[in-house]
Amino acid sequence: MLASFTRFLPQSRPALIALAAILWCAGSAPAGAQAAPESAMRETLAIGEEPGRVSTDEVVIDDGPYKRQLVFFRTNEAPGTFIIQTSEHFLYVVLGNNRALRYGIGVGRQGFQWSGLVKIVKMAEWPDWTPPPEMIQRQPYLPRFMAGGPGNPLGARAMYLGGTVYRIHGTNQPETIGENISSGCFRLANGDVVDLYSHASVGTKVIIRQAPTL
Repeated sequence: MLASFTRFLPQSRPALIALAAILWCAGSAPAGAQAAPESAMRETLAIGEEPGRVSTDEVVIDDGPYKRQLVFFRTNEAPGTFIIQTSEHFLYVVLGNNRALRYGIGVGRQGFQWSGLVKIVKMAEWPDWTPPPEMIQRQPYLPRFMAGGPGNPLGARAMYLGGTVYRIHGTNQPETIGENISSGCFRLANGDVVDLYSHASVGTKVIIRQAPTL
């Protein structure tokens, strides 16, 4: 199944192909948010990213529970609001009239999950990736900068959340959708994040919950 999603760059060096870099998404949580413990923020992820591994913007989750679909969703939030429910691995775009567009997502692993209310403050297509100093100190072999493109771990689109370093973004590892894998960011398959991006704008309200509300 992995081969159907991705391929390696022919010019990639073996060291790059084998690279298991950590995409550092942890940082200061927004005001009022329930953040992960500081000690957990410093931990190294067990599952790394793969810079240089290609996944095109056509990749979508087209089968199973994480397939993008229109669902019944009861909420008092205004249409256009994004609601993330980490325990379900779903992101909902509120459409009104008890309907929402639902996307499967990958979320923070145990100890890296958080909740709160933020807004999208920046949007980028094929965003660049600059590993922060904390990551470089632990893994000095990582690239200091990677230009946006199909081999970038941030994928096809990124939506930056509030004053934090958390993002909703794509991924070059679509098989990780539905898993607890990141350090606090929310990832979608590239085709799905492109679709989600079309529903977003700077100022979009984003609600992050650990579990659904009754």
